[in-house]
Amino acid sequence: MFEEPMPAPRTLPDDDSRDVESFATILAEELPGTWTVHHHQHQQHEDQFLHAEEVWDLNNVAAALAEYALGADAHLIRDDGTHLYVTLHPRHDEEFLVAAMAPSGAAPEAFAGVREPDGIAVPADAERAARAITADLLPRYDIALAQVRHNAMNPPQPLPSADAQPQQVVMTWLEDGSLAAVTTARPAAEALVSEGFAWNTTAGAYVLSGDDTRAQAHAVQAAGARLARLGFATVLRAAVRPAAEATLPTPPPGARTAARAR
Repeated sequence: MFEEPMPAPRTLPDDDSRDVESFATILAEELPGTWTVHHHQHQQHEDQFLHAEEVWDLNNVAAALAEYALGADAHLIRDDGTHLYVTLHPRHDEEFLVAAMAPSGAAPEAFAGVREPDGIAVPADAERAARAITADLLPRYDIALAQVRHNAMNPPQPLPSADAQPQQVVMTWLEDGSLAAVTTARPAAEALVSEGFAWNTTAGAYVLSGDDTRAQAHAVQAAGARLARLGFATVLRAAVRPAAEATLPTPPPGARTAARAR
């Protein structure tokens, strides 16, 4: 069985006088911020894919890269890490294509559900092009980048199996009426702290003051509801007698750090 050969890429007219390097250099001066320019001349069609691997586009720019041998591109990199890709518009000889580059180092899962900030066609006038990029492409890029960074910092938790036992947060009344909660899980610790519990080294637990019993009861209910949404069961131990001391498990290493995270 023979595979059909890939169609040859379409080429630009021989008289196309647009200069990607010159345009990108002037464009960098017109855009807000400080940019560096890296120009690439393609010796063969495959070269353009090496420089366009991270182009964050599933629309016109991606189509142009797949269909045409564009000959050259430029990368514009701002001092805050913003990364743009510039190349010729193959269908309009008075325009260029500009797209954002996806952030490097983020796991593929972080891009799930994030809409690509597709590139745009801009006029060969660098000043007008800079206005279009600033008003259209860069705001959409900032939104997409923020979503990716949020996803990277908050990866989805795997669903528990049907026979898995829920994790527990143990709450124990102390002699002074305060409530000590013990957990080894960072999400649970963050939930406790957000509802008013504070790490207490002496108790070795997250402690909720009992000075205001009404506020304490409300905080316990709110913490329990938040923990339940996270998949944690709450175990509330009966108040101990004055002669007895509350014995609490030793918190895991890093519990102090978890208590500070909000």
